[in-house]
Amino acid sequence: MPMAGFPVATSGVEFEAKITPVVIISCLMAATGGLMFGYDIGVSGGVTSMPSFLKEFFPTVYDKTQELQEDDSNYCKYDNQGLQLFTSSLYLAALTATFFASYTTRVLGRKKTMLIAGIFFIFGTMLNASAVNLPMLIFGRISLGCGVGFANQAVPLFLSEIAPTRIRGALNILFQFDVTVGILFANLINYGTSKIEGGWGWRLSLALAGVPAGLLTSGAILVDDTPNSLIERGYLEQGKSVLKKIRGTDNVEAEYYEIVEASRISHEVKHPFRNLLMRQNRPPLVISVMMQIFQQLTGINAIMFYAPVLFNTLGFGNDASLYSSVITGAVNVLSTLVSIYSVDKLGRRMLLIEAGLQMFVSQMIIGVVLGMKLKDNSNHLSHGMAILVVLMVCTFVSSFAWSWGPLGWLIPSEIFPLETRSAGQSVTVCVNMMFTFVIAQSFLSMLCHMQYAIFLFFSGWVLVMSAFVMFLVPETKGVPIEEMTDKVWRQHWFWKRFMNDEAGGRRISL
Repeated sequence: MPMAGFPVATSGVEFEAKITPVVIISCLMAATGGLMFGYDIGVSGGVTSMPSFLKEFFPTVYDKTQELQEDDSNYCKYDNQGLQLFTSSLYLAALTATFFASYTTRVLGRKKTMLIAGIFFIFGTMLNASAVNLPMLIFGRISLGCGVGFANQAVPLFLSEIAPTRIRGALNILFQFDVTVGILFANLINYGTSKIEGGWGWRLSLALAGVPAGLLTSGAILVDDTPNSLIERGYLEQGKSVLKKIRGTDNVEAEYYEIVEASRISHEVKHPFRNLLMRQNRPPLVISVMMQIFQQLTGINAIMFYAPVLFNTLGFGNDASLYSSVITGAVNVLSTLVSIYSVDKLGRRMLLIEAGLQMFVSQMIIGVVLGMKLKDNSNHLSHGMAILVVLMVCTFVSSFAWSWGPLGWLIPSEIFPLETRSAGQSVTVCVNMMFTFVIAQSFLSMLCHMQYAIFLFFSGWVLVMSAFVMFLVPETKGVPIEEMTDKVWRQHWFWKRFMNDEAGGRRISL
């Protein structure tokens, strides 16, 4: 990518970069945005299965769960739009916030956008923990949702831009790893607070979200912004200084000039969202959008949001259901470690294709077992079958946690050129939150009407997404982030037809 007055970075040569403590600490602190997101996912499912919480805010659901009448469906006892709105309002707010986050990420930088997210998280936590009525509870969730929108926009970009190419996948997956740790912490805390006498345990569960919120806020104050963001906003010397600091070497000229050139191109783009629709930007846009849709259609959030409620529906009892969700949360964390270790060794495609097979088989078994053994009005599975369901849920969760979970965020954050990266990430987060909202708002109703077939429904989608990966998702392992166009899109059997013909250049639409 030639630029007047600057030498050209040699394409294909990996830039010199040490794995410095600054990079590791910065990534750990930024990834606490994932910790907050995960805690929010996990805590809502737990508190909505606590009788004291239901009695205070959702008395009709509480009455249904306390005494299952003969004509009541076991699958339908939690089917309540208000209860689903408590969970899903967060994702609707995140969807809206991500458009503002796209602007702040580009104009104010990744660092300040993470700080804004932390402030929203703290405010939402205070509202939720002190809620005395349903509107207060929903407003708290909306504030948390705004935090999620800003954090999910800034954190994956921050991690992708600050990480050395050879470990970019592993460091980016820290975000998803923290999501899984957040879910596990929420499950453990819910298990403990559900035993508190006096009915205030749910308040403690919601209040403890303040811990990751505080970590993200303090982390955002302490870390440096990324060189890409600083240079894009005109702080060239500061950007170069940070680049030397995070790479642990003064020999950063080649990488610096490549970022400067990418920044120059990005400044020629006056309308990044309009530019996303240009022909040469369709491959990353289509892949990013489809990966978000498919990530939700695996059915993972249906299981993670409502694991305690789901296990309760299967007749496990309140304590046992929370305990089972702790097990699935632990499996989630451990399996994400597999992804951190293998993503830069085995590559993105291998993990996605292997996991597709594992998810399909486990969901089919869950669907068949429930179809055969859990009758509409029965209150329990046999002990053996209940264990089989938990094992299959764990098998499903583990495969998701080393594939679609982390890679659904990693791949979109690394495939857009700098000029459309903020806009592309914004669309990615928006589509993810839109489909998360749809699943969160409809899952309990779908469970009521489709019953066991809901797992067969999701397993069918797993087959579709695996075929999509096999034919249309290219391998991005080891490719420098500013060289995706030449090294990935121009080489792909299908996507190369969308690229411009001029060698090594990118045509810009104004």
